[in-house]
Amino acid sequence: MKKSDILKRFSKLLVKPSYPKRKMAWNIKGRLKNSNHVDRFDVQDFKILENGQEGRFGNLFDNVDKMVFERKDKWIIVDMKELSKFLLDNNTLKVHLDDLITNTDWTVFIPKNKP
Repeated sequence: MKKSDILKRFSKLLVKPSYPKRKMAWNIKGRLKNSNHVDRFDVQDFKILENGQEGRFGNLFDNVDKMVFERKDKWIIVDMKELSKFLLDNNTLKVHLDDLITNTDWTVFIPKNKP
């Protein structure tokens, strides 16, 4: 399976990254360098959606632990249990990333190194 550029960049943040042997909702597994827990990460680029806005889709039901978003200056890692709870509590299937960050407890920000 060909690895995307975003996946290659994110893999540098993990200790002993590994990849699924078949197509899954998560596309890399590993331990963040300052963590002691191995997680399955959904790492994808943003896409232009039908409404013209930038966004991405995720799967809430396929053993994904964290969803990863890349910004120009940082990585944003969202816990999937919190994302699921937020969606259920708000009776929605769409959420703006900033609203999710503001209204959840577990979000990790990892600054990117400047060249």
